[in-house]
Amino acid sequence: MGTVAVAQLKLGDKIGEDVLTPLGSVLLQKGKVITSKEIDILQAFLVTSVAVVNSFSESKSGEEKPEEIVGTKGQPPATPLHREYEKMIDVLRHVFNSYVTGQGMPIMDIRIQLERLLQHIADYKILTFAPRTFQERDYLLHNSVTSAMTSYLIAQWVGQPQKDWMQVALAGLLKDIGNVRIDRGILSKPNALTPDEQEEMKRHTVLGYQLLKNVAALNEGVKLAALQHHEKIDGTGYPLGIDASKMHPYAKIVSIADIFHAMTLNKSYRKAASPYLVLEQIQSDAFGKLDASYVRTFVERVTQFHNGTVVRLSDDRIGEIVFSERTHPTRPWVSINGVIENLTVARHLHIKEVVK
Repeated sequence: MGTVAVAQLKLGDKIGEDVLTPLGSVLLQKGKVITSKEIDILQAFLVTSVAVVNSFSESKSGEEKPEEIVGTKGQPPATPLHREYEKMIDVLRHVFNSYVTGQGMPIMDIRIQLERLLQHIADYKILTFAPRTFQERDYLLHNSVTSAMTSYLIAQWVGQPQKDWMQVALAGLLKDIGNVRIDRGILSKPNALTPDEQEEMKRHTVLGYQLLKNVAALNEGVKLAALQHHEKIDGTGYPLGIDASKMHPYAKIVSIADIFHAMTLNKSYRKAASPYLVLEQIQSDAFGKLDASYVRTFVERVTQFHNGTVVRLSDDRIGEIVFSERTHPTRPWVSINGVIENLTVARHLHIKEVVK
């Protein structure tokens, strides 16, 4: 272990001692592997040098190889959560392909892998989780798997019985299965859809219900979530235009997860939005579009910041959260080199991402 100037750090180096912020919070923990993001953080907080252990030179026989520590081709480390997530993507891809070729649904394979994924749910942070690799053609797969994990958590947070948690996760996972019956040219179109194409896309709800209705291992809530996850509380949604009184609780949960991930994942014709702006949009939609109590719980739980969380603002400055107002959970106070930005006042700014 030795002290290295930040400008001399190499990708793959490991932090030898905790690095602290000026306010005494841990900025980077001992053992943290250096990626370009960590270098950005250190520079933003004017850290000049850190103690490091070089993971390449000090690897011993039988220990993890460098590519397993830092990933390959610039990927971040493969945590157990990421490994099971990637396996779930592969299983879901097989499911989509199975329906295209007329095979049945491998429901046991789906459930077994989903259970393996959810064993790591404690490590899943909705606002900060990102796939290690993401190709826009796989958008639907990523949206489905992240929606499954988020729906599972929302089900707990809103007080659904434990017996329903896995079924709600399956509802999030399979909500868009009807897209296997939609024209591939529409699904992969690189720009916005025409009105006729939008109407064709809307059919995925009914088609999904038809595909799932005879799967005995799924309860009715999962099937109705596929049908109803684009319905709105005020009756302005599709395909049936029903209101809150006729929507299944699973559909109300899945619709929140679906909207959040649809807006925070890249699409071929639109870049991902800041999760904090999306949360504000979801809060706005709570008035007549989404279940208000579910939205309130969702926003409160995902924004339970701890002081010391490092964030990047919309002007690319990096700072540290020092205070959060309960009434404005998406707009905390952020310290940037000792200067406080109160985002409840500085409305032209928003949190772009959580860096750490």
